Amino acid sequence: MHRAGRVQRLHRAGRVQQVHRGRTGRTGRAPVAPETLARVIDMRVGVVGAGGRMGREVCRTLLERPGLDLVAAVDPGYAGRTVADLLGTSAPPSESVTVTADVTALSGVDVDVVVDFTHLEISRATLAHCASAGIHAVVGTTGFTEDDLDDVAELFVPGSVNGANCIIAANFAIGAVLMMRFAAMAAPWFDSAEIIELHHEAKRDAPSGTSLRTAEGMAEARAHAGRDAFPPDATSTVVLEGARGGAGPGGIRMHSVRLPGLVAHQEVLFGAPGQGLTIRHDSYNRGSFMDGVVLAVEAVPSRPGVTLGIEPLLGI
Repeated sequence: MHRAGRVQRLHRAGRVQQVHRGRTGRTGRAPVAPETLARVIDMRVGVVGAGGRMGREVCRTLLERPGLDLVAAVDPGYAGRTVADLLGTSAPPSESVTVTADVTALSGVDVDVVVDFTHLEISRATLAHCASAGIHAVVGTTGFTEDDLDDVAELFVPGSVNGANCIIAANFAIGAVLMMRFAAMAAPWFDSAEIIELHHEAKRDAPSGTSLRTAEGMAEARAHAGRDAFPPDATSTVVLEGARGGAGPGGIRMHSVRLPGLVAHQEVLFGAPGQGLTIRHDSYNRGSFMDGVVLAVEAVPSRPGVTLGIEPLLGI
């Protein structure tokens, strides 16, 4: 069934609730005008990367949250096992959902939304399939380049016959999104800033997508306020290569830490004569991301095209 017909059926079934959110375009910036958006309930959801740490947490959340039905799970490393096996639970319907190896299986179970927490190459394939099959996508994979995002925008075109939409977010923790917003607010008022991001040892990309988006927002805030970019690093002698991190957007120095025991953490440090400001967010476990994931799953049917970040869903 084409997505347009699917959405009409959701309306007739009373599964659409009206909520007020902001509107944003391809860039995912702050809302430019208020409008009424639909928030869909009783969603049939599939999870790609179901055997990963984030994927398992998403599956667990879908089993617990009313109005969200886990109907499909994809992960080639766990194909043939049930979601109950992955989670160590017998909560329905976990025993009836068998993990498959290929995303094409999603089309056979009438999935409304796919949640993807995998790696970039896998997410590219998932998004291509979702767009062609008319399935909405919520993606937490990081590392997308500008070219990748342009490609995604061509796949998820507002008003297309399949009507599929996509939300891509570097971070679904609401506290982390607020941290980024606060950093942008502070950026014009300080003389220098650096970012330290800390993650578990298995994270593949560095610096993190959250830290890059933080730096981009800070640089844009300074430009909007008529302030020059932060001054270049004055270090003249580097004893150990990389000791001063890397220069990110706006010349902001960025530092990445990878250690066992960490989940996701970030500090933004500001300096000015006689004062300093540190803005920090900590995700102590993967449950911290789930409210944002659920928000995106319920909102994506009403956000035409591609939305970057969950800021527009929060009205910031």
